Amino acid sequence: MFADRRVMTLLDQRVLVIGGTSGLGLAVARAVLERGGAPVVASRRSESVAHALDHLGGGAAGGVVDVQDDTSLAALVNDHGPVDHLVYTAGEPLEMTMLADLTAQRIRSFWDTRYVGAINAARVIVGRDGIRGGGSIVLTSGNAAQRPGPGWALGASICGAVNALTRQLALELAPLRVNNVAPGVTRSPLWSAMPADEQQAFYDGVAATLPVGRITEPDDVALAYVYAMEQPMATGTSLLVDGGAVLV
Repeated sequence: MFADRRVMTLLDQRVLVIGGTSGLGLAVARAVLERGGAPVVASRRSESVAHALDHLGGGAAGGVVDVQDDTSLAALVNDHGPVDHLVYTAGEPLEMTMLADLTAQRIRSFWDTRYVGAINAARVIVGRDGIRGGGSIVLTSGNAAQRPGPGWALGASICGAVNALTRQLALELAPLRVNNVAPGVTRSPLWSAMPADEQQAFYDGVAATLPVGRITEPDDVALAYVYAMEQPMATGTSLLVDGGAVLV
C-alpha cells in the first residue's frame, strides 16, 4: 500500500505577492488565480496596485506597503493575513553598470529593495504569524549568481546573497519552507530603463544564444513560483529558469 501523501495545490490558498503589480509578480498573481487561489498584490505605489487589480479582476486583493517600514508591513499582515505563501519579487529596473560608474548611494539603493526589503518582509511577516502552517516563502534570485558578466556587479552579488539567504532561512524557519526562483533575462519591466528599441535588440540577442531559441516570458517564470509553493518537499532550493543560458 502507498502511504498517505498530502497533495498540495493553490486552490483556496492565499498568496501575498510583494512586488506583484507588474512583471514577474503580476504573472505569479495571474497563475495563482488560474489555479483557484487568492492573490494579494502589494506595492509601495497605490496607483500600481489599482492598475494590477484592474488587470487581475475579481478574486484578487491588494495593498500598499513600504518593505523598509515595520509598521507598514505589520499593517499589511493585519489587513490581509495570515496567508499561505509569501512571494517576494520587488525590485527596481536594472541597469548594467561597470564598477567604475557605481557609487555608494547607487549600491545601497539597489540592495535596499531587492535584499534588505526581502529579509525585512520575511522577518516581520513571520514574526507576526502572518504565514499559516504548511506554507512557504519564495524569494527571487537570478542566474547572474552563476553566470555574471561585465556590468553585473550588483545583480550577481545580490543573486548570490539571496541564494545563501534562502538556504539559511530554510533551516531557521523550518518547517516553513523557503525557496527562490532564479530567472535569466526575461521580457519584463526589469529592463524598462532601456529605450524600447534597445530592449528588443537586447532580447533578440539573448534569445539567439539560448538553447530554447526564444526569450523567457514572465508567465514561464511564474510556473517555477507555483512549483515552489506546491511542492511539499522543496526547501532551501534555487529554481533556475533561464532557457539554458548557464550552459552556453
